[in-house]
Amino acid sequence: MSRVVVGMSGGVDSSVAAYLLKEQGYDVIGVTMKIWQEEDACSIEENGGCCGLSAVEDARRVAAALEIPFYVMNFKKEFREKVIDYFTEEYLNGRTPNPCIACNRYVKWEALLNRSLSIGADYIATGHYARIEQLSNGRYTLRRSATLAKDQTYALYNLTQEQLERTLMPVGEYSKDQIRSMADQIGLLVADKPDSQDICFVPDGDYASFIKDEVREKTGQELPTGNFVTFDGRVLGQHKGIVHYTVGQRKGLGLALGYPAFVLEIRPETNEVVIGTYEESLTHTVRADRLNFMSVEDLTEPKRVFAKIRYNHKGAWCTVEKTGADEIVCHFEEAQRAVTPGQAVVLYDGEYVLGGGTIL
Repeated sequence: MSRVVVGMSGGVDSSVAAYLLKEQGYDVIGVTMKIWQEEDACSIEENGGCCGLSAVEDARRVAAALEIPFYVMNFKKEFREKVIDYFTEEYLNGRTPNPCIACNRYVKWEALLNRSLSIGADYIATGHYARIEQLSNGRYTLRRSATLAKDQTYALYNLTQEQLERTLMPVGEYSKDQIRSMADQIGLLVADKPDSQDICFVPDGDYASFIKDEVREKTGQELPTGNFVTFDGRVLGQHKGIVHYTVGQRKGLGLALGYPAFVLEIRPETNEVVIGTYEESLTHTVRADRLNFMSVEDLTEPKRVFAKIRYNHKGAWCTVEKTGADEIVCHFEEAQRAVTPGQAVVLYDGEYVLGGGTIL
């Protein structure tokens, strides 16, 4: 009997994943990852989401109901280094990170998988809406979930072949309604639990204040204000600090220019935020590095693919080609808005993830 460690967040998706795998005959062990940084119980509880104490208790209750072993594993160090520190540094460098992608790659998979293999597990599993398949060329890749409305392949494009080979994603074959209905039928208390929406370590959504606190704690310094400028250097006003802004942003700029203004570029070296028009925010070209290929070992010639440039992007057609050992360029057929450095561009070949990279 194969042993699988299920990462249980206390939510309905991972809970049903554990149930499905037990039904399929696996030796299932439930694990919740302890990633919160505070030691104070009240602070931990306030975080909620996948970081709060309530998540642990919900997961523990589900494991008891399913009659599977349950453990809490400490990944605070990995989460601090690979997610929180990365998140902060990216914003300070004028980029907009995706902490969920980093958490998936380096904490939920790399750290959890290694720990799980060390205790005799054959696989790890999650409640993500995605499917894993091995193609005729021998490579493992992600296939979009059965319901595109909940497809989570974008946030998982960075997983390695070794990680995919050792991963199970049973809920990818179902819709969210089917998962909730299943949880209700088997009597799980989390059947109607709402999905967590915010980044777990910034529960109030105020990223800028979080980063300011991080910098203040580490250096004792405050982040400076600076100038809003046009591409040709004309000063339009003063901004609150570059961590308050992201490329493509329109709201919250506090500028009255007589036309809709958008953030076009963030320049950490001069502490400037470049402002322009909607037309200036459009581009046909997206460059990316930090590449990870899934369905192919490498990209050997230009290829027409469907691509997403952020999680909620509906996707668009482009031709992608390698321009360096670790760089691609995507030429989109229609101009795209808010191409944001630090976010991921994920490439799809039909239903399958070809690969992706970090937007430059």
